[in-house]
Amino acid sequence: MCLSAFIYFEYFEITYFGVNSLLAIIGFYFLLGENRVVWFWSGFFIGALWFYWISLSFIYYDLAYLIPFIILSIALFYAFLFLLIGKFGKYIAIQAVLLYFLSFIEPFGFNWLKLELTLLNSYFSTQETSFGIFLLGIVALKVLPKWYKIIGVIFLIASLNFSSPTVETPPIDVEIPSMNIAQSQRWDLKYQKEAIKLNFELIENAIEKGKDLIILPESAFPLYLNRSEELIDILKNYSLHIAIVTGSLTYENDNFFNSSYFFQDGEMIIAHKIVLVPFGEEVPLPEFLANFVNRLFFDGAKDYIKAKVPQDFTIKGIPFRSAICFEATKDLLYNHHPKHMIAISNNAWFTPSIEQTLQNLLLRFYAKKYQTIIYHSANSGKSGVILP
Repeated sequence: MCLSAFIYFEYFEITYFGVNSLLAIIGFYFLLGENRVVWFWSGFFIGALWFYWISLSFIYYDLAYLIPFIILSIALFYAFLFLLIGKFGKYIAIQAVLLYFLSFIEPFGFNWLKLELTLLNSYFSTQETSFGIFLLGIVALKVLPKWYKIIGVIFLIASLNFSSPTVETPPIDVEIPSMNIAQSQRWDLKYQKEAIKLNFELIENAIEKGKDLIILPESAFPLYLNRSEELIDILKNYSLHIAIVTGSLTYENDNFFNSSYFFQDGEMIIAHKIVLVPFGEEVPLPEFLANFVNRLFFDGAKDYIKAKVPQDFTIKGIPFRSAICFEATKDLLYNHHPKHMIAISNNAWFTPSIEQTLQNLLLRFYAKKYQTIIYHSANSGKSGVILP
């Protein structure tokens, strides 16, 4: 509970650095040095409390009956990981080292268990080195006798966040509208015209405000945009007055892509997603198993195809890294430390839940880690500018 509370505090917009700092200390203090039973159940509930929302997307595949089984499977998976730490970490120092490296384990490419996040809304730093020093401080507090515990306090002080970077935002006036379109409507053909009309209205309003750029979320155009010459022509005409980034799908050469479309000065650039959502956009298993899973659960649908390298959009001479939802929380997208990133998301798959909150925390974590300003446009999520 202590190591999960920060997510739920953030969800209810309750932020007390002192409380979060204390809960992080208590949580790790209660965990480190304990037996494998404690580790098992800690992993079980952390898995459930952090990631129960993954199961909600199965509603839209007519597989809602699987929700309790998915939650149980997720909880048991992380229970097993924590159990391994409890079993092989015979000494508290070994447990601390194994727990530190747990953040680098990405089952099926899923990397959202970042225990450093417990320190994000606290007085402590989330940098990898600082997190290691923080864990050493907890170990020292727990095992050293009497006055020697002051060594643990020194370690904790050393892991405090002393940095206050100066951030210079680019001279671009950006419009990031809030959108809350239910997933049940997003791909409904009856709603398609209404969705397109809303997008055009938002673009026209941004032009009237004199904005330089408008960012619409992932799948804002719920169709294969590259196959609609009429829509492309309209967006190109709009782009003579304002730069536009919007999400849509791409279909070419019998392949499907999740894409970000960029319109500027009457021209169009398409950036395909390079990191796909495991078991959402691709099944990260050998081909024969992936085909079996797709036939069993997804009506034989094909996996999306991914691009090979990140792509940048240049706006007013300033490069912006393009990222779509999940991939904005992957280190790969931050190669060469981009100063600016445009991230678009569709969180309606998991509404209502803490998924949007956890994603926002992760984006803030990566913004700090790489000193990147992130312009995030989300449907049914937290939109806005995230500063390092």
